[in-house]
Formats: sequence, C-alpha cells, structure tokens
Amino acid sequence: MALNRKDFLGLYNVSSEEISEILTTAEAMKEIFTRSVKKIPTLRGKTIVNLFFEPSTRTRSSFDLAAKRLSADVMSIAKSSSSVVKGETLLDTARTLEVMGADLVVVRHSVPGAAEFLANNLKAGVLNAGDGPHAHPTQALLDLYTIKEKLGKIEGLKVLLVGDIAHSRVARSNIWGLNKMGAEVRVVGPASLMPRDIEKMGAQVYTDIDEALDGVDVVNILRIQLERQAKGLFPSIREYRQFYGVSEERLNKLENEVLIMHPGPMNRGVEIESSVADSENSVITEQVRNGVAIRMALLYLLAGRKVENEDIN
Repeated sequence: MALNRKDFLGLYNVSSEEISEILTTAEAMKEIFTRSVKKIPTLRGKTIVNLFFEPSTRTRSSFDLAAKRLSADVMSIAKSSSSVVKGETLLDTARTLEVMGADLVVVRHSVPGAAEFLANNLKAGVLNAGDGPHAHPTQALLDLYTIKEKLGKIEGLKVLLVGDIAHSRVARSNIWGLNKMGAEVRVVGPASLMPRDIEKMGAQVYTDIDEALDGVDVVNILRIQLERQAKGLFPSIREYRQFYGVSEERLNKLENEVLIMHPGPMNRGVEIESSVADSENSVITEQVRNGVAIRMALLYLLAGRKVENEDIN
C-alpha cells in the first residue's frame, strides 16, 4: 500500500494501516545504514526543500541526511538567510522555491497550521517538520518505530508522556499515533502545563508522577520548553525536578523495567537525570538514528514510489 496523499501534515488524519506502512518501509531504509555505501538512487532527479523557520539541529540534519541518502537534490533554507527577513511572506518564499523545481517542501514553523497553509497553496508536496505546539508527526513516528523495534509491539503497551504537555507538539502527535496503534497513553505534569480537555484525545491524565509510572512499559520524557512559556507556570526548576523529574531513585521503586525515551534536546538535571538518560534502558540515541530511517521512508513514499514504484533494494 502506498501513501495516497500529496502532503503529510500530522497523524490525526492518518490511518493505522498507513502508519504500519511507514514503519515497515523504515525497516528497509534502516538496513541501508549497514551497507558500506549508505546511499541508494531512489530519489535521483527529485528536489527536496528544507524550509526551517525555527532553530533545529536533530530534525533539520535528519531530513537533510535522509534526502541525500536517497540521492535527492537538497536545498536547506533558514529564516535568517531567507527573504522573509526583508518582509517576504512565507507563501511567496515557498512559491519561489517551487518554481525552481521543488518536488517536496519540508517545513518547520512556529505558527500552528503553517504546514497546512502551504499544502493548500502549493502544487508541491508538503511535509510537516513541526508547526508550533500543534504537531510533529515524524518525531512521533520515530518514537513508534523505536518502541516497536525494542519491545516487539505497540498494541497493548502502556506509554507515559511526562512534562510540558501544553506546549508539546511531540505529545499531541504521540497521543494520536499511539492510540491508533492500540497503546494505552498516560500523561503527567503540573496542572499548569496540562492543556484543557487533553483527555478527549484519548490520554489518561495524572498529576502524580509516581502514580502515573505504576505499570507502564515506556516513559517518554518531554523537554521543559522555557522559550514557549509565560512566566509562572511552575514555581521553580528545583521544584519541577523534585515533583516531575525522572530520576534513578524514582525508577528503582518500580516493579518492572521501563524503556526511557526523550525527543531532545535534553535539560539534564531538570526533566531527566543523567544516570537515567545514559542508562541501559535508555534508547535516546537510537531515536535519533531511527529518525533518519523514518524520514527516508516518508520522503520515499511521498516523492518517490508514487511515480516509479521503484525497488528500494
């Protein structure tokens, strides 16, 4: 089954069958990492534009590497080096790049809905690399892939998201994706960082982290996004660490071992203790590696296979 869509904007409107197709394709893409020449010609002749209007290290470099491993031509544009700083609109910038031959535009923007806006106004495909606090579908997909790779399944598992749920596009996309794949989703954090009606998305809401940790299989720890917060959403970093920080002491009280995840960048000593981040149960570095495989799979399914149905081997 191919992805029958021009754009990929989030997991809220994607079926479980489509998610499974992406995860299966990513498995084949990850096999390429083991080859002496880590490159295949699948997207030769295609042009991918990375339009990043927010700071990013992991996601931007991951998309860049994914496109190059598929032999696409890649243009990477940052806000600071674009004509946006001279007053040009986002759409005019994207249209300029489109007429230069862009087949797919990967966009990150601080405004929710920016990716959908471009998708509605461009003939080229649009892939959402994060739009404000709304959605980050490729991060959620690499999280799903990593869980399945390490635990053998997603359905039936209990997954806890810890921290700043209100400002987290990762949390929303994880909730959409995990629910569709049959997992039980819990969220925990200060009430001031919990969005209204989050339980309507299908998440069980906790304010006590020790209660929320009971019986879970996976703990996905979210970064405290100080740059997105108004002042006073929690008393202090010290108190946040005490009540919601994931520490070795806290995890040692559990009856079972849990898989430790974090989308990065980490605030060590705040939301996660270094001994937890670097523990044997941590798959944080594997998440980064799997991110390249997931993005290769999506670029292939959106820009490549719909035209050529080419064998990736």
